[in-house]
Amino acid sequence: MSVQVHISGLEQASRKLRALGDDKLAKRITRKAARKAMNIARNKARENAKLIDDPETAAMIYKNIVVQSGRPRGADVVMRLGVRGGASSNQHSKDISGLSGGDTRHWRFVELGTKYEPATPFLRPAFYNSIQAIGNKFCEEFSSEVSKVLSNTT
Repeated sequence: MSVQVHISGLEQASRKLRALGDDKLAKRITRKAARKAMNIARNKARENAKLIDDPETAAMIYKNIVVQSGRPRGADVVMRLGVRGGASSNQHSKDISGLSGGDTRHWRFVELGTKYEPATPFLRPAFYNSIQAIGNKFCEEFSSEVSKVLSNTT
């Protein structure tokens, strides 16, 4: 799968970021903008999952789709799109029956398929089809937050 993304305005945003001078503040603003941007893909993934969820079962994959901050390396900000409960299912698995969508650890078999069932992807297409919108939203949010902070300091 080939994906092309065009993001403009990064030069102006990086100049504003350098003007802040505070790394913690910059990281907080970046994380906030990244979360708002990834919510676009989360909402699309929830729509996709609603179409394939089995109404006969108590498990609702769409309710467990979330955006979470990942473990950053250095100055990076990591934002993940996934399904709560993960893909674990063994003797060391936690009890995840309290999740709002129920036990949806089977989501990976739906997304990736098995040798008996074809894949019905709902998570990856939501992300790949929204990349341009995610990039645009990130730039908008990031720029507005930085401008807000800079206007408060002067």
